[in-house]
Amino acid sequence: MLALLVILALAVIFGPQLWARHALQHHNGERADLPGTGAELARHLLSSARLDGYAVEQAAPGTGDHFDPERRAVVLSEAHHDRRSLTAVVVAAHEVGHAIQHYIGYRPLQLRQRLVRFAAMAERLASIVLLAIPFITLVTRSPGAGAALLFAAIAVMAIPIVVHLITLPVEFDASFRRALPILELGYLERSDLPPARRILAACAMTYVASALASLLNFARWIRFLRR
Repeated sequence: MLALLVILALAVIFGPQLWARHALQHHNGERADLPGTGAELARHLLSSARLDGYAVEQAAPGTGDHFDPERRAVVLSEAHHDRRSLTAVVVAAHEVGHAIQHYIGYRPLQLRQRLVRFAAMAERLASIVLLAIPFITLVTRSPGAGAALLFAAIAVMAIPIVVHLITLPVEFDASFRRALPILELGYLERSDLPPARRILAACAMTYVASALASLLNFARWIRFLRR
């Protein structure tokens, strides 16, 4: 039974990532019939939306596609920046969707930006505190101090879960309320719209998997502390 649960958990976490990778690679072939590369489409969409001050950049090696709110930049990986493929234009439209969110002051995006800045550091700090609680309790001889630290550490460890849960509507909004309607305006042929939806859906599911992984990690710590 335990082995089955482990296999199921791995499938839930890694299955969407494999699906997304397959969808992106499957539609990443050069297409001469497309009007431009990912970067060219992103610049055109930013200009059409009158997002002055927003730029399109190529990602540094080792980093992927993302929107940088600090520099107001749509950042595309090498595979999508200069490539004329269905994957490149769909990814570019998605990242422009985040730029639009930023421009209009989309609240979930703003909240995620604030939390992401310290979530990773807070999670590492909470792990250290959890491991140090027995030693601190022994030294101070105060069970109350240990309980307070435990409560604080658990609360801090919940922050990444909150970040992931907020990320879900942010990503779905950028994909299906921003990018897809734009692509449906004539930027893609009708035959390309179903695979474009699959690309967006596959990528969105990776964020669902990340949220589940964060929940499982939190549950693992809770189970460890109950022993």
